[in-house]
Amino acid sequence: MDAPIGSEQFRRVLSRFASGVTVVTGLDGDEPVGFACQSFASVSLDPPLVLFCADHRGRAWPRIRTAGRFCVNVLAEHQRDVCERFGSARGTRFDGLQWQRSRWGCPALPGVIARVHADVHDVRSAGDHDLVLGRVVELESLAEEPPMVFFRGGFSLHPVQDARDAVGYVWGWGDHWG
Repeated sequence: MDAPIGSEQFRRVLSRFASGVTVVTGLDGDEPVGFACQSFASVSLDPPLVLFCADHRGRAWPRIRTAGRFCVNVLAEHQRDVCERFGSARGTRFDGLQWQRSRWGCPALPGVIARVHADVHDVRSAGDHDLVLGRVVELESLAEEPPMVFFRGGFSLHPVQDARDAVGYVWGWGDHWG
């Protein structure tokens, strides 16, 4: 029988898959909440559906789920500060940040390259995460800038050549997004 797959091996191998970086936001009453998320994808054109994964241990996701609506803010390469703000478990993520309430009632972050506004359509438990399916209600294409890319534990448009060069390798601070 094969040995079980360890979490460190899982992270190391899957870190070789580059992904974009987003911040999922919502409102809990009048309070803005959000988290950094690199597990985001389109699912269906008809009807328009998207998917993201959120950690069960996260503080923001349960509040967004209750609200029933969210905004996926697609980060530009130069927005590492925004990613760190929303990827950290410390501090208030919206303190000192200029944001606007979208017409759908969710925080819209400045400087992003795109926004996807959606209603929570379905949620499925999958291990230590929820798979969230959202029905898209509006799309915004905002800027023609390079996206932020997460690869081998680092952020760049140019993948890290050697995993040992990546600060915070193996996923580091972003390990508990959501």
